[in-house]
Amino acid sequence: MIRHNNPRHQPLSLNMQIVKFTADRSVDIAVPQHAIPIQHYLRQPHRLVRSLVDSNRIKQIGDDEFCLTMRTLSFFGFELQPTVFLRVWAEADGTVQIVSTNCEIRGIDYINERFSLDLVGKLSPYQKQGQTYLAGRADLEVQVVLPPPLSFTPKAIVEAAGNSLLKSILIAFKQRLMHQLLADYVVWANAGIESEYAQNSYLKPNS
Repeated sequence: MIRHNNPRHQPLSLNMQIVKFTADRSVDIAVPQHAIPIQHYLRQPHRLVRSLVDSNRIKQIGDDEFCLTMRTLSFFGFELQPTVFLRVWAEADGTVQIVSTNCEIRGIDYINERFSLDLVGKLSPYQKQGQTYLAGRADLEVQVVLPPPLSFTPKAIVEAAGNSLLKSILIAFKQRLMHQLLADYVVWANAGIESEYAQNSYLKPNS
């Protein structure tokens, strides 16, 4: 298994300040009614992942492993571009699990060597009064040893800014989930119906 870059594994000096940023987000949305249940769509992790982020920023590197290059983030004058490695898989009932396995920060070696990121997400379909819904939650945590001169900035200020930054990332994922994922599901389901209809028409003997 790929190991996280973990600041706790780095030698610490007295001036080093470790901070932790956290954010979480939940979602509960109604799914458009369709002849093909969304559980079938959710069993294709590659399709789900590509609906959550721009296709040019995600690369599949294994059956259930993906490499996500995030947009450049500005943080107290630092320009950071995280690359996150994800494992995404679907369970028999259509529940999707997302777990980060590693993260790299390109461009700033000091931070890259003293940085860890943990992302855990879950998305599950459920029924209520004949309507299908998707319920999900994502938890994101970052731990980093602050580089100078940021290490002299009050910790509370840095943590508040970091938490806000992580929150904005999860909000962006939630917006795409609520719109792009459902739209892609409808396109996929319609294509499946059309394909089945065309096949049946081809097999049906002429009257």
